[in-house]
Amino acid sequence: MDDRKQSLIFSRTSDFIIWLLDHTEKFPKSERFRMAKRLEDSVFSFYELLIEATRTTKRKRQMLIQADVELEKLRLYIRMSHQRKLTSLNQYQFSANHLIEIGKLLGGWLKTVPEI
Repeated sequence: MDDRKQSLIFSRTSDFIIWLLDHTEKFPKSERFRMAKRLEDSVFSFYELLIEATRTTKRKRQMLIQADVELEKLRLYIRMSHQRKLTSLNQYQFSANHLIEIGKLLGGWLKTVPEI
C-alpha cells in the first residue's frame, strides 16, 4: 500500500491545502500575487517534499528537514497574513492549530529516520 494512504500527515496536509486555497481565493486582488502566492507555493512545496521523502531511502532525512524548513516559512506567512488583516483571528487560530499538528506529525516521522 502507498505510504501516503497510510500516513496521517498526508491527510492532514491535504485537508489544510484545500482550506488554504479556499481562504487565499478570497484575498484582495493586490494580495493574490503576493501573500497568497507565497502561502500556496510554500504549502505545495511542503507536500512535495513529503512525497519525495516517501520515495527515497538515502535522502529521506534531508527531505524531511527541508520540509520542516518549508513548514516554518508557512507559519511565518500565515502570521504575516494575520498581521496584514488578510486572515481573521479565528482563521489564524485554525491554521496555527493545523500547522502545530502537522509539525508534530513531521517531528514524529523525523525521529524514526536514522541519521546517516
